[in-house]
Amino acid sequence: MAAAVLIVGLGNPGMEYALTRHNLGFWAVDRMARAHRVAMSDSKYHSVLGAGSLRGWKFTLAKPQTFMNLTGKAVRALLRGEGLGPENLLVMHDDMDIALGRVKFKKSGGDAGHHGVGSIIHSLGTDMFSRLRIGVGRPPSGVNGADWLLDSFLDHELEAVEPAVDEAVQRAFDFVVGNRP
Repeated sequence: MAAAVLIVGLGNPGMEYALTRHNLGFWAVDRMARAHRVAMSDSKYHSVLGAGSLRGWKFTLAKPQTFMNLTGKAVRALLRGEGLGPENLLVMHDDMDIALGRVKFKKSGGDAGHHGVGSIIHSLGTDMFSRLRIGVGRPPSGVNGADWLLDSFLDHELEAVEPAVDEAVQRAFDFVVGNRP
């Protein structure tokens, strides 16, 4: 069996955040779990998680329950608990610097103002982990970015977001089997 991969979706726990822009990482993990019948039923390392395999490649899906700004605590515990290093980590998250509905892969780098990614970098002491960034675009003029991220998508935005989440899921599975997106 090939090396395992940890796929972490970023979001905030709780029903009040479930449909917000900031929870796209959770959406992607949930969709991956459904696609491969992975039960997200384990609760440890400050996360809800489930394990699966794809063509002989193991993966663990995780949704940290620490709230966005403390995500690094959960990711550090997950990596240690699973016996993995940052090179085996893929983080999926929303990104305001990418147009609504676009998905971009990033191998390393700064947090670009994303507090969840910043928390991971700080907790791991490295930025050398992969990310799939799902675009939500910029807030309208006069709207605070944090408030906008914690608001739900408008109906017309969902038409662009749903295929982007599907693309992120496919690219994450490519990552699992060693085909780096």
